[in-house]
Amino acid sequence: MDLSDLLVIDAVLPRLKSANKKQALQEMAAKAAALTSRDERDIFETLMQREKLGSTGVGHGVAIPHGKLAGLDRLVGVFALLDRPIDFDSLDGEPVDVMFLLLAPESAGADHLKALARIARVLRDDETAAKLRAADDAAAMYTLLTENVRSDAA
Repeated sequence: MDLSDLLVIDAVLPRLKSANKKQALQEMAAKAAALTSRDERDIFETLMQREKLGSTGVGHGVAIPHGKLAGLDRLVGVFALLDRPIDFDSLDGEPVDVMFLLLAPESAGADHLKALARIARVLRDDETAAKLRAADDAAAMYTLLTENVRSDAA
């Protein structure tokens, strides 16, 4: 699975200014709503419910908030590089500045898990993460995310 299957360039938010976890999730939910024609509040509440089960901050400054949404017909991703790191209750206690939101149809099953694994593999790569943090704009970030997948043996 390529991240280009989940992500469009309009879904990349460079230098997102968020003061905290809730605000970051709200901003990303708003972008996801615009991309999917789904209700922003429903998306945000889905993400918050998932966070109550345990933080999606996976460590090394990365979070992968995700959830399943009724009526969605495909997997949808939104990527954000935060202007400055925020507390995210991450597994390693480190603040987060790289976020990849994933929304899946309720019936996604294994595809949802494969997508999460793929995102985690790409963002856990130290070289890719460093390049993303150094990138200046959405186009550069999109290229790094999607080209990395093509060159990486999945």
